[in-house]
Amino acid sequence: AQVKQDFPNSKAAAMLKRQEEAEKVRTALTTGATFPDFSEMSTDGKPLSIANYKGKVVLIDFWATWCGPCVGELPNVIKTYEKHHKEGFEIIGISLDKDQKKLDDFTKQKKMTWSQYFDGKGWENKLAQKYGVNSIPATYLLDGEGKIIAANVRGEELEAAVTAALAKK
Repeated sequence: AQVKQDFPNSKAAAMLKRQEEAEKVRTALTTGATFPDFSEMSTDGKPLSIANYKGKVVLIDFWATWCGPCVGELPNVIKTYEKHHKEGFEIIGISLDKDQKKLDDFTKQKKMTWSQYFDGKGWENKLAQKYGVNSIPATYLLDGEGKIIAANVRGEELEAAVTAALAKK
């Protein structure tokens, strides 16, 4: 906070301000809160927004191909998707990668058929900034109305949370 007072126009002050704003956003994204919508294009050129998934259980997944824990969690995410997609489970991947070809090749190889958002800005990713994401993987599980059911559920917890959410649909 002292940096902002002593050097209000410095990069450090701007970074601190961004961190404070991100923290405010993150603390508002709690269970029961509505996840703020966005309107972007997916990597395959289709419109991408939470509103498009009304009535579905949706996992918002901030990740990257270079993130070890993200890649480590992928088998669980893929298994859950394959098991529950036909029942109304969707995923929106928000990639913090910088190389779209690498992302596209990776998602093809891993058979990740769900929509991906990519802007090539890494940690400066537009949606990661909007939602205050400062570490990945970061996930939000939403109900059919776009309300947050759970955050950062992984492994068997993810599958259990999706099963429970679909049972309430």
